Amino acid sequence: MAEWRKSTRSGNAGNCVEVAAGIGIRDSKAPVAHIGVGASAWEGFLAAVKRGR
Repeated sequence: MAEWRKSTRSGNAGNCVEVAAGIGIRDSKAPVAHIGVGASAWEGFLAAVKRGR
């Protein structure tokens, strides 16, 4: 079973994005569906965010 987690900055408003390593990204309001994201794509996304893109 995947371990989904959300950012600690999301708060408790219910409007957050969750991520599971090796699985993908999903909306916490619709947890059944998710977008599959491979490890290299996720690492590239994180690097771009850290660069301010």
